[in-house]
Amino acid sequence: MSFGTHAYVPDPRNASVLFNVNGDLVPRDKAVVNVFDSGFMLGDGVWEGLRVHQGKVAFLADHLDRLWEGAAALDMDIGLTQSQLKDRIYETLSANDMTEDVHIRLMVTRGLRSTPYQDPRVVISDATIVIAPEYKKPRPETADHGQSLYTVSVRRGRSDVQDPGLNSHSKINCITACIQAIKAGADEGLMLDPQGFVATCNSTHFFIVRKGEVWTSSGDYCLGGITRGKIIDLCRANDIPVFEKNFTLAKCYSANEAFTTGTFAGLAPVGEIDGRKVGDGGRGPVTKRLQELYLDLIHRDTA
Repeated sequence: MSFGTHAYVPDPRNASVLFNVNGDLVPRDKAVVNVFDSGFMLGDGVWEGLRVHQGKVAFLADHLDRLWEGAAALDMDIGLTQSQLKDRIYETLSANDMTEDVHIRLMVTRGLRSTPYQDPRVVISDATIVIAPEYKKPRPETADHGQSLYTVSVRRGRSDVQDPGLNSHSKINCITACIQAIKAGADEGLMLDPQGFVATCNSTHFFIVRKGEVWTSSGDYCLGGITRGKIIDLCRANDIPVFEKNFTLAKCYSANEAFTTGTFAGLAPVGEIDGRKVGDGGRGPVTKRLQELYLDLIHRDTA
């Protein structure tokens, strides 16, 4: 079962999907990694979530650039060029005859270690690269049903502790934030930065709308979201005032609208924060317009 913006329509075809593990296509239930793999053992790796539309991966160049940037930050050699990895992704899609309503989890870890230890000098293999595609369509109600958020005590940390801009396998702070939100009966956790300003959600980015203006965080304490960036660009291109700035929870409680962004569900309206209704509790007009602009952008990118 899934919840919030990641709620999806179950698809029986997933039982027979082939995953790509280090260049080999294997059945989903046989897709495994060694217990000495850096990702399994230490969360040492980077990943991307990708969406497939019209047979193409949306904004693939942006996602690969972010993957390479993360690998460079971790001093990790992916072992392929971007062009080679792109070919491997499309070979996997072709083998499964996948063209629409597909989500891919692309995972790259540092490789196998000779012993359970964090020092990368004990790595004895090339990077592990897993391409895990699924038929995964967001539930239709996600687009217009207001999700609920809960402000958690878990903060987005400074870059000198664990860089929140890295899309790493080490997601424990987001997981603990998600658990706290679940225990509070919410769909997702709203996370603050060390100064108490709104940063992001535990698995999506967060926006509010106030008097026709779109606000999102400064970006200092969140991942450089691909969808987040596209929405900011769309606002600027369509004369919608947009600001990346520091703001407090008080501004969220009195907002006219709020929404989250992410690769899987795109834009999803927020109807409640900490038990307080946002706007009328549903999808507002600015959110709806941006959803339409974003869908058009995806269609043009994958045409």
